[in-house]
Amino acid sequence: MEQPTETVYFVHISDSHFGPTAEYERHGYQPQPCVERAVEIINNLPTRPDFVVHTGDIVTDPDEDSYRRAAAVFSQLQMPVYYVTGNHDRSRDIHQYMTMGPNQPLSADPDVLSYTFAVKGHRFLVLDARGPDEIDPHGLLSEAQMDVVRAEATVVGPPLTIFMHYPVLPMNSIWMDLNMPVLNGAAFHQVLLPARERLRGVFYGHVHQSMQAVKDGIVYTAVPSLFSQFNAWPDDDFVREDRDYLPGFNFVHLLPDQTIVHHHTFSRPV
Repeated sequence: MEQPTETVYFVHISDSHFGPTAEYERHGYQPQPCVERAVEIINNLPTRPDFVVHTGDIVTDPDEDSYRRAAAVFSQLQMPVYYVTGNHDRSRDIHQYMTMGPNQPLSADPDVLSYTFAVKGHRFLVLDARGPDEIDPHGLLSEAQMDVVRAEATVVGPPLTIFMHYPVLPMNSIWMDLNMPVLNGAAFHQVLLPARERLRGVFYGHVHQSMQAVKDGIVYTAVPSLFSQFNAWPDDDFVREDRDYLPGFNFVHLLPDQTIVHHHTFSRPV
């Protein structure tokens, strides 16, 4: 198959954690002013992204007021936006409240948010790994979602990029590895191996931290939260907020033969 010759640019954001009011606080910070600032910055970047992808936890509690507030802020982005279901989200609510760019659904179940879309010859796959409440904050890819991955992760095909909420590989941090990953991450990684020559990366959120891991030639990249970050040191055995780490997002370049991820931070509004 002929390979794309154009570069795709996208902004990766995550973990906005909107609440029902503009004054809502979590981890000692107000999410909404930070997200509003991020939207302003993204709309004025020197290079216009082809799209923005939000890899989950749009809200903290899946209530109508929080989703409507999030939808109003993200609707101000001047490019298509795509969403992934986080552990704080419900796929049914994202379907109902959030407007997304053109895509092809991969499930008819309103409680599953999984789809593909294409930009400039690149293929993008969104997976829904939200499991039952009793395993939260872990994720779990259902057998149906694993079948989707098997169908997509073929040797031959266009450049492929995957979006999900949960980390896949161990992170060498006690509390993160005990609480955060998708539970069948090892099996998922094995299913991806046939596509590793065309796989441009697996992008995720959840960990409130900029983080990269490489295994068997597959790159996994996390993005910080839009408002509050976690520490992830090897000996951390409980969740701690990093008070010095600013909100941020990633600007991703998918060149014909290379992937570049630029990490950007911004100051919280006073």
